[in-house]
Amino acid sequence: MGKLIDLNSDIGESFGAYKIGNDENVLQYITSANIACGYHAGDHNVMHRTVKLATENNVSIGAHPGLPDLMGFGRRMMEVSPSDVYNMVVYQVSALQGFLHIQKEKLHHVKPHGALFNMAATNTDIARSIAMAVKDIDSSLILYGLAGSELIKEGGKVGLSVAQEVFADRTYQPDGTLTPRTHPNGVISNAEQMMNQSLEIVLGGFVTAIDGSKIPIQGDTICVHGDKTESLYFVQQLRATFEEHGVTVTSPVGSRYNENI
Repeated sequence: MGKLIDLNSDIGESFGAYKIGNDENVLQYITSANIACGYHAGDHNVMHRTVKLATENNVSIGAHPGLPDLMGFGRRMMEVSPSDVYNMVVYQVSALQGFLHIQKEKLHHVKPHGALFNMAATNTDIARSIAMAVKDIDSSLILYGLAGSELIKEGGKVGLSVAQEVFADRTYQPDGTLTPRTHPNGVISNAEQMMNQSLEIVLGGFVTAIDGSKIPIQGDTICVHGDKTESLYFVQQLRATFEEHGVTVTSPVGSRYNENI
């Protein structure tokens, strides 16, 4: 069997009168969508509209819960307890499920957003709280998390299917974590660099960290952030390039975490 990869994007991040991203067009090229649930971005109107758009484009729909931080777009660290995290994930995922029910669609996955995602990558207690919340909501859901992270490990431990996520538009540290956005090289805006990194991950099974070291990595799903001005161009180019290299772009059915990877 040839290579498989899911192409996902964080969308539904507009709020009230403020428009973020190009969801209508991005949805034509991705295979799974992570829809903001109102805490870091999005609102009830945006959630309803985005679920409908994703359904019309036959895209797998995931919940994208974040920290309660609209001003900081969910990208600022906050002091939160494991019980806080459990309850905020249940609250947000359940809200999105209501709109899916109206469209007679089923939720496919859950992917934490921003600072919550990064916290869950290294903090076992936070990761376990997210994994347990997802399991208690619906144990058939796929948990998306940073490849090789604590969230992936905890998801596997509680019996969830997991999808190891890699990034087209973010750089990596030597330990496999994402370079902070505050770092001058944390975000990739150059299309050639984005494409080269994506291909080395998907075809080569490694990523080049910012210090030049090569890190083994498994990618089940690759993310392009939907709030960037170049997001549409990136997903268009990725989709075409993967197909040129014989990589099938399809939403994941999940897998168990293999600690030997």
